[in-house]
Amino acid sequence: MASSSDDNKFVILVCSEPYNQIEADISNEEIVISTTDISSWDFPSILSHQTFKIQAHRNRLIEESSYFRGLLSGSFSESCSDCISIHWQLETFLSVVKCMFGCSVDITSKNFIPLFQAALYFGVEALLMQLKSWFSEVSLSKDPGRFQIQLDDLIHIWDFGLEHANGLVQELCASYLARNFMWAMSNEIFKDVPHDLLLLCLKHPHLTVDSEKHLSDALLIWLDSNTEQLERSSKTECEFSDILEQIRISLWPLWFAAGKRSSSSFSELANESVDSIFRLMKVTSAGSINVLGDGDLSHLRIRLTEYSKRVDLSGCPQITPMILLLSLLPNTHGACLVLRKTIKEPACNPEQAGGTKCQITQGLPPTLSFESVQEVDISGCLKLPLEDAIECFSKSFPFLRKVKAAYLLNFKITTLYRLVQKCSLVSEIDMTVDKNPLVTSQVSVISSSSTAISAVPNRPYIVGDSSSITSLYHLGPSLSNITKLTLEGRSDVCDSDIQYISKFCLSLCYLNLNGCISVTDVCIANLIRRCTKLHSILVCHTSFGMNSILALCSASPSFSNSPTAEFGRKHLDSLASNLQLLHMGGCNCADEASILELLSQTQMLKSLCLRDTKLVDDALCNFSGSLLEVLDVSNTMVSGAALNLVVRTNPGLKCLNARGCKNLFRPENTKKEANFSSLYSCEDFFIELGKTCRLEEIELGWGFSYFSLQDLKPAILSLRAMTVGLGGALPEDALKLLPTTCPLLESLVLYFQVISDCIIINIVTSLRQLRTLALCYCLGDISISSFSLSMPNLRILRLERVTPWMANNDLVLLTRNCANLVELALLGSKLLDSDAQCIISSGWPGLISLHLEDCGEVTVNGVFSLFNCIALEDLLLRHNGSGIQRNFILDAASKMPMLRQVSLDLCDANEGDFDLPDDADSYSLRSVKIARCKSRRCNIGPHFEEAHTKPVHRETLVLVSNSIDIVRTVVKERL
Repeated sequence: MASSSDDNKFVILVCSEPYNQIEADISNEEIVISTTDISSWDFPSILSHQTFKIQAHRNRLIEESSYFRGLLSGSFSESCSDCISIHWQLETFLSVVKCMFGCSVDITSKNFIPLFQAALYFGVEALLMQLKSWFSEVSLSKDPGRFQIQLDDLIHIWDFGLEHANGLVQELCASYLARNFMWAMSNEIFKDVPHDLLLLCLKHPHLTVDSEKHLSDALLIWLDSNTEQLERSSKTECEFSDILEQIRISLWPLWFAAGKRSSSSFSELANESVDSIFRLMKVTSAGSINVLGDGDLSHLRIRLTEYSKRVDLSGCPQITPMILLLSLLPNTHGACLVLRKTIKEPACNPEQAGGTKCQITQGLPPTLSFESVQEVDISGCLKLPLEDAIECFSKSFPFLRKVKAAYLLNFKITTLYRLVQKCSLVSEIDMTVDKNPLVTSQVSVISSSSTAISAVPNRPYIVGDSSSITSLYHLGPSLSNITKLTLEGRSDVCDSDIQYISKFCLSLCYLNLNGCISVTDVCIANLIRRCTKLHSILVCHTSFGMNSILALCSASPSFSNSPTAEFGRKHLDSLASNLQLLHMGGCNCADEASILELLSQTQMLKSLCLRDTKLVDDALCNFSGSLLEVLDVSNTMVSGAALNLVVRTNPGLKCLNARGCKNLFRPENTKKEANFSSLYSCEDFFIELGKTCRLEEIELGWGFSYFSLQDLKPAILSLRAMTVGLGGALPEDALKLLPTTCPLLESLVLYFQVISDCIIINIVTSLRQLRTLALCYCLGDISISSFSLSMPNLRILRLERVTPWMANNDLVLLTRNCANLVELALLGSKLLDSDAQCIISSGWPGLISLHLEDCGEVTVNGVFSLFNCIALEDLLLRHNGSGIQRNFILDAASKMPMLRQVSLDLCDANEGDFDLPDDADSYSLRSVKIARCKSRRCNIGPHFEEAHTKPVHRETLVLVSNSIDIVRTVVKERL
């Protein structure tokens, strides 16, 4: 046993940097510190000296460090010495000493490796344990704000673990990367992640991603950056393809899989994905009833971990209740066997398969609970009934806050109520669908009729509780936590639905009813009176009018419904005074007086849309706000002088749309206008805008010129989107200046401008981040030279009446240089023929929108190759050749499962007509528009009447489907 005198023996540790690096601000003075007062050590003060001495207990060093144990108690000469020299990085060694003497050490990702190296060298097990414990806590923490390891530090730590054959460090690195994969993939140095670390991460059970698409995007980028390096290394193709093998291609969104088919590196993988998606949808083969097979089901499991916060299944039409349920069950062989047994497949009769339900009974093991999941997106999941999804969410996502289920037609207000009942914490719901193309204020209706849809859809699965939703509906309303509700485009939502919402959504702050044309002004007004917390209202193209405005402007919830009873009386505590967002574009039920009253009370507005309304200068001049960031007054009668006043008082304006304002520089003859029009010239508006605001988006037309662009220069340096419409005139010099004036442009749309190859080449060359380019009805001559440069970032291209010379060869070049398009519109390219279909479908297989009009003979032999654009959501084919088959609409809907909008012309029907869909549940089609033309003879003499006739529009048949009926309307206008 050691004597007490031994316990009190000290050793002097003389510490200095290993390479004797002396900095200018380091003192040469030597200090002595002692471990007896280690808790009060001042690190900055100590480290300000070149050398320092530590008086340390000899026995404590021997007990805590194998290095000092061998040095002080062995046969080394130092065992008899009271002074030992230490050459180590000083700050690191101080931390080692603190650990040996029982003090905590501040560990970060920056000092982890130096501390680990020191702990190994000096054999300090306590420090090694602290380091491993810290890293374990970091890798398993659910609080991303508490710990953060930079990706470059993580890579260095991995390399260190690899060098020292430390499996624990490597495992913890993989765990941290797996849990934080969404953060890591957005980092610029993600491509530098070592192959073995990435592979270990992909196989880790904590791999957390929002969707398989996000994971795949990251891996494809990594492979693009590392393929050459991997090929130069000793790894074989088989060895680095193991990265791709980790992707669950059956869970890709259809548009994503279709788009990757044009990739030279990943086309094979994409084709496998497409086949798998259609197999899951039971589209490719009527005989493939049992799509599960007898093998492993892990490739169908949606990636969910205890760290998952967001689940994104949008654009996946193959997701069924079975796949969702499989992902929520324990990942065990037994659970999969039980699931197989409980799914009762119909008899192996392909003809009966479509009409038989699969009953999922109660015999399954309990589903797992993922408490971190707060957001789910099932938009476009056509095979996933909302009722079944809600049942699954309620059991496995107890803290769900946001649900997005856009573009699902089979929605009723009872479904919303069920969601509120089952997932009581949900606060945001988005049920958007495409807007009805019929806006009653803008079309002349010739006739209209409707066909009711069966009330009970043919659901292929029933999950869990199959009790009637209607019974829940009749239980009576209960208050919900919903604060944000989006029902955009839901033309089937009626007054009774809105009344019901107003009863159980009293906490509503944000309401989007854009395009809800069946809701009346009185009903909207009643909802406004009840939901007093509303600060954001979107009601474009609805009946929103004087009653609703009166409700917004009144302080009392029980005032008269007469619109004249309260107008003119301002209330500081009105709902209008607290509005932050108001979009009422196209609401013609609101007259000039009511708009004026509303604007006079909306001093807190940040976003205001009044396009296509009865807005005049008097109303706009009464706007009392100073916080506007977004202003849309397009197609109104406002003048530049009135806009000037708004701009002066709203310096935070970022987005301005004044396109179609014909009076922008022609002041109205009103008394109020006369008072201020004399104070401002026509150019003052742009001068004021240029020196006051910093714009990100702008749309202008009438009066926009070269001089206007010069005045705007200071305001548009950060501009990201520009549209120049009818009435704007930017000469060649102005268009050449665009790339330098607006270097950050991502979207450029030009109508009726004079363009040339020189201008377009300059734009394409300089604006490398351009994602949208639209040239519509422009004058001047351009050629294929304008598109001879690669534009890999371009996603949307519209060429309308600017490429009459375009032939098939030009289209091929376009597919090569604009390889990543998702939306394409060609109008007036009359030299294209039927081979153009194949060029488009092979060059851009991932298109989601395609418009071809007056394009030669593209459809003269029918439509076949375009069916390979399987992810199309919007398709317009008009005046491209009279060869389109009669059953084209039904055929397209079955082969393009995401197709929601189709526009055709009877001129192109090879049998003079088209078969129309009559069962909304069979397709995802939202609207079908079929135009009809009549022939007009040209007055150039009787001998040429037969040869010189051209089609002139006569009427348009519009079919719109919703959850209630299919409405057929004939209008005079061409839609």
